Amino acid sequence: MGVNFVLPVLQDPVCVDIAAERMSVVEFFWAAPSPRLVARGKAGGALAAWQVGSVAEAREAADTGCDFVVVQGAEAGGHVRGSRALLPLLCEVVEHVDIPVVAAGGIATARSVAAVLAAGADAARIGTRFIATTEADAHPEYQQTLIRAGAADTVLTTQFSVMWPDAPHRVLSACVDRARGLDTDVAGEIVLAGATVPVPASSPFCPTRTATGQVDAMPLYAGESVGAVTRIEPAADVIRELATGAVARLRGALPGRDSD
Repeated sequence: MGVNFVLPVLQDPVCVDIAAERMSVVEFFWAAPSPRLVARGKAGGALAAWQVGSVAEAREAADTGCDFVVVQGAEAGGHVRGSRALLPLLCEVVEHVDIPVVAAGGIATARSVAAVLAAGADAARIGTRFIATTEADAHPEYQQTLIRAGAADTVLTTQFSVMWPDAPHRVLSACVDRARGLDTDVAGEIVLAGATVPVPASSPFCPTRTATGQVDAMPLYAGESVGAVTRIEPAADVIRELATGAVARLRGALPGRDSD
């Protein structure tokens, strides 16, 4: 298990120390790689990773002592660090770093998992597909909207930048229209750490199961892989489908091997 630290909202670096003592991985995002933070994570016994959006940032992360990097393509849902498509970026990164590379962005099928592994990734990160699982803390309306959407229904925007400016993010385009049409400063409420808190209009807070109010005007993060989301299912079933399907395709691509 791991903890992801979004650096613009990391108030106290001691949180990294605490997480590293309890988790296998501490990962950082949305800032230039920091040797100090990487060292703090590793000192606690965890692996340290950085999510990057460029070759230069990947090389810098490797130089700071990261155990692996997560390369994010612009197809990804949520906040997007870089501007390039995943596959060409991935192919360049694996040529320039000597640490393991995880591919992220637009991956939601066994075929896409096999593709990034064949391109040199050591692992694949899947996000959007897991929002539509029974275990996900996502509002049912959010999940159903994902099921109805296709890749053309996502947009890279800065609409939901209240409290976090200048941070592009990919969401379903319908929620952008709804947010722009709000005539109130508050979209609704969610429960965080047992307390009910307001969700400011156009803020980054996505609708959890506890959300009330204008759920469709909150950021419905989704990657371009959203067309692969066709139903709500257990996370274990998604993992099984992706893993077995990717293995079969990779085996089938080898000379003299039949796909299973």
